[in-house]
Amino acid sequence: MKKIEAVIHSHKLDDVKSSLISAGVIGMTMSEVKTFGHQKGSTTRYRGAEYKVEFTNKIKLEAIVEADKADLVVQQISLAARTGEIGDGKIFVSQTEQVIRIRTKEQGVAAI
Repeated sequence: MKKIEAVIHSHKLDDVKSSLISAGVIGMTMSEVKTFGHQKGSTTRYRGAEYKVEFTNKIKLEAIVEADKADLVVQQISLAARTGEIGDGKIFVSQTEQVIRIRTKEQGVAAI
């Protein structure tokens, strides 16, 4: 099993979610996160004063998938989340040792 984490623009969430569902992903977790990186934040005005916002708001999606589906899921996220602009996000793929469904105590792929 693989854990896929993607940090994306918030306005791309619905596109990515639809794309993942069509790829067979049955569940995912979404978190609102603040990021700092190549984008270097932005400058904005509030009540006439200009100030720099260093962190940008993004969405982090997490899904556990069978290892043979990981490449497809990464491809679907890449296509659906891409705008071509700086700050499109990142995808992280890592090995998942075990998954346990708390309610039923199912383990492994059955618990996904």
